[in-house]
Amino acid sequence: MHDVLIAGALLAVISGVMNGLFTLPMRFLGRWSWENVWTVFIAGACLLLPAVLVGITAPESYRLLLDAPGRAVTIALATGFAWGFGAIMFGQSVSAIGIALANTFVLAISSALGALLPMLLLTPGKIHERSGQLVLLGVAIEICGIALCGRAGLLRERAAAANKEQQRGDLVGKARPLAVALLLVTGSGLLSAVFNVGFALSQPIARFGQANGLSEFASTNLIWILMLGGGAVSNLGFCLFLLIKNRTAWKFAQPGRTRLFGFGIIMAALWGGSIFVYGLATPKLGALGPSIGWPLSLATGLLVANVVGLVLGEWKGVSRSAMRLMFSGIGVLVIAISVLSRANQ
Repeated sequence: MHDVLIAGALLAVISGVMNGLFTLPMRFLGRWSWENVWTVFIAGACLLLPAVLVGITAPESYRLLLDAPGRAVTIALATGFAWGFGAIMFGQSVSAIGIALANTFVLAISSALGALLPMLLLTPGKIHERSGQLVLLGVAIEICGIALCGRAGLLRERAAAANKEQQRGDLVGKARPLAVALLLVTGSGLLSAVFNVGFALSQPIARFGQANGLSEFASTNLIWILMLGGGAVSNLGFCLFLLIKNRTAWKFAQPGRTRLFGFGIIMAALWGGSIFVYGLATPKLGALGPSIGWPLSLATGLLVANVVGLVLGEWKGVSRSAMRLMFSGIGVLVIAISVLSRANQ
């Protein structure tokens, strides 16, 4: 049992690393508009990758979905559709304030709520047990880390304007005032938490798949097919609106498109892959799998994204006090990871 828990935690960490890296290609896609990038990314991550994985692991899955528990199917589709708008806001926030700060806010908010809500909805009795109290403590510590990182972001906003273009490089999209960016990341964090809640409430679908002969991994993929499909509808609908409104569809055919499409596919493979690896991790983490695996994965992604941001110079020219606050916030979030990882021991 101990080895299974370690394997689950390791998979959650791998999922987080992939999640933290997936926005990196956006630094090299400035020749495209945001809607061009997001169309390729969503089509690859939410439609193409799931279809390939299901086709390889269990092509009969689509037939089983017709007989899966109806309430769970509805929840998966609805929460996936709602998450789609959170993904849109996240993509816009990366363009607005950069990889490091956007990931810090969104992943931390989503991690805290995504850990707490499944426990309250599925196993409320755990609140009075040691494991549940550790989850509550871990979430409280994460909130403190969010506050520190937020203060660091405000100080970064006041940094010398001369460095802004250098910090952005060839990042797709346009910069926005911090107030607007904070609204985007808050909305994204809340709706991203809905994604994990939907996954937790849709577990009857996975149990139905296993009862009909599917492996644990293939059964979990039944949920992802529905949730990612629902998210693709909201994302691609918004992208289509922008492609028409801004008349940017022609950019798909501009010179150098092979390289641009390649970066978009890399984004899709990293993020989509992180979701399927996360689905493989949660069953190995016991009854509180979604409450432990989700913050462990997202907090790891947060750390990776901040390392990427530092390497790319997003904090260049920022005061030492802002950097100290940022590193303090990251340190607090590491403590939160440690607390949450002990919740199932």
